[in-house]
Amino acid sequence: MKPSSRSLRAGALLVLAGCGGGTSIQSRPEILLYNAKIFTSDYDVPWVQAVLIRGDRVIKVGTTDEMLAAADKGADAIDLRGRVVVPGFNDAHDHLSPELPATIVKTPGGLVPDPPFALVADSLRAAVKRVGRGVRLRVEVGEKVLSDPRARRSGLDEIAPNNPVEIRAWTGHGRILNSAALAAAGVDEAIPDPLGGRFERDRSGRLDGLIEEYAEYGLVPALPDSAARAAIAARAADGAALGITTIQDMTTGIEPATVAKLLGGMDLPVRLRLIRFPVTAARGRLTSPWSALPTARGGPIELSGVKYILDGTPIERGAALRAPYRDRAGWYGRLNFPPDTLRAILREAVAANEQPMIHAVGDSAIGVVLSTLAAVAPDSVWQRLRPRIEHGDGMTPDQFERAKRFGVVVVQNPSHLALGPMAAARYGSARLAKLQPLKSLLANGIMLAFGSDGPQSPFLNIMLAVTHPDNPTEAITVEQAVRAYTLGSAYAERHDVEKGRLAVGMLADLVVLSQDIFTIPPAKIVATTSLLTLKGGKPTHDPERWLAPMEQAGR
Repeated sequence: MKPSSRSLRAGALLVLAGCGGGTSIQSRPEILLYNAKIFTSDYDVPWVQAVLIRGDRVIKVGTTDEMLAAADKGADAIDLRGRVVVPGFNDAHDHLSPELPATIVKTPGGLVPDPPFALVADSLRAAVKRVGRGVRLRVEVGEKVLSDPRARRSGLDEIAPNNPVEIRAWTGHGRILNSAALAAAGVDEAIPDPLGGRFERDRSGRLDGLIEEYAEYGLVPALPDSAARAAIAARAADGAALGITTIQDMTTGIEPATVAKLLGGMDLPVRLRLIRFPVTAARGRLTSPWSALPTARGGPIELSGVKYILDGTPIERGAALRAPYRDRAGWYGRLNFPPDTLRAILREAVAANEQPMIHAVGDSAIGVVLSTLAAVAPDSVWQRLRPRIEHGDGMTPDQFERAKRFGVVVVQNPSHLALGPMAAARYGSARLAKLQPLKSLLANGIMLAFGSDGPQSPFLNIMLAVTHPDNPTEAITVEQAVRAYTLGSAYAERHDVEKGRLAVGMLADLVVLSQDIFTIPPAKIVATTSLLTLKGGKPTHDPERWLAPMEQAGR
C-alpha cells in the first residue's frame, strides 16, 4: 500500500514562499514520518514507530501517537503505513576514482568472475572487430587469467596490436596490460619496482604486462575535470537511490585535496569522506602523508585518515598467511611492506593524531598489524584513534582479544564472502570454518563496519552477510548487518556521536525501504530499493515526490 502525505502544513507554504526563494534550515517545516517500522540502530531503543525531524536533526522518536501530538501544525507528515525505515547507509569502503573511457568486454562469471583465458581472448578478438583503432578495451577477470602465462603482453599484442588492452583483476589487486596500454600509461622497460609493488618480467628482462599492488596503484590516470566530476556525481546519485547517505572514499593514487577541489561547489546527494591513499616509488614511500594531510573533519566533504595496503587477497594468493595455501604448496602469500615500514606508518599516525587504515586480509598480515600496534603506542592511544583493518578475512580467534583491546574496527565487504569453491581451494574447509568472521567479531566485542568495495548495493551486501555463503556459521542477523552498515560505519568514521542512529540530536540521515528486509526471505533482500532517502532532513532520492511541495515552495 502506498504511503500518503498528511497535510499538517497549514500556512507553511506561504511562509516559505515569502522567503525570497532561499530558505534557511531553521525555517523549513518539520518532517514527521509516522505509522512506520523504524529500526534506529540504537542499542537502547532499537525500534520505534515514528521520527520527527527539524532542520537537519532528529528531535524526537517514539510512538505514532506521541509524535503526532508533538509535531508542529506546519509539519510535513508522511503516513508510511507500516513501511520500514533505517538510518542512512554509510559505505565505509568505496572507491570513487574515475576510470579512463573504455569499451568494457563482458565475460560470464557473476559476482566473482573467473573466466579462462581462452574465453577472454575470444571476447577480445570479437571486440577488436567492433571498435575502432586506438579504442581502449577493458575486461574484468579472476585468478585463472592472472596465473595463465598466455595472458601476458605478447599474447594480448597478437590479439589487439592497435588497441590498449587492460585486463583487470576484479579484486583490484593486479592487472595485465598490452604494449599499447603500457605506452599509454607511460611505463617503459627501465621502470623499477616501487616499494610494495611489482612489474613482472620475462626471462629476458622485458616487461610481460603483469602489474601488481603498488605498481598498479601508481598508474591511476588523470581525467578531465568535467569527466571526473560527472563520474563521481553519478556514483553518488546511484548511492542515494540505494539509501546511501555517506561514502568513505579510498582515493587511490589521487590526493584528497585534489578531489575536494574538483568537487567544490557541487551539491552531492551523499556526505563524502576522502581518505588519503599514498603511492610509493622505488626509493620507498613518496611522502610522510600525515603531516601534509589537509585534515578537515565534518561538513559535506571531509578529508581525514590514511590507508595502506599490507597484503593482497586470497584470490591471487596474495594474502599473507601463517600456513601455506592449500592449492600452492609452500606458498604463504607476501607482505607489501616490511614490519619497520608499518611501524613508521603507525608512529606517524600517533604523531598526527590521525586514524590509520591498514588493508590486511591474511592471518599473518593481521598478526603483524596487531603486534606493531602493541609496539608503537599504549592501548588507550589506539582506542582513541580507532585503527581500522580493512577486510580482515583472516582474523582468527586467537587475535580477537588484542583487536578488542586496541579498539580495532574491522571494515568488511560482504561481497567478499561469496568466493564459492575458490575459498575452500585456497584455505581448505577446516581452516575456512574459522575465517571471514562476522558473528564471532561481534560476540567478542569487536566493532564491525560494512562497505561495498565492489557492488554498491547495501541490500546485496546485507543479504550476503546474513547468509555468508563461504562460512554460514559466521552469518549474522539482519539487525546486526544493518547496524554494521550504519552505526558501525559511523563509528569507523569517528562520527558515531552524530550519525549512524535515529535518536534525538542525531543527523536526520535515513532511508524508507521498499520492503521489510527484516522479515522477508534473505534471497529477496537484494531486490530492495529506497522509496525516500533523506540526508540531513533533505530528500536526495524521492521518486514518489512525497516532499516535492516543499521543493516547489523554494526549499
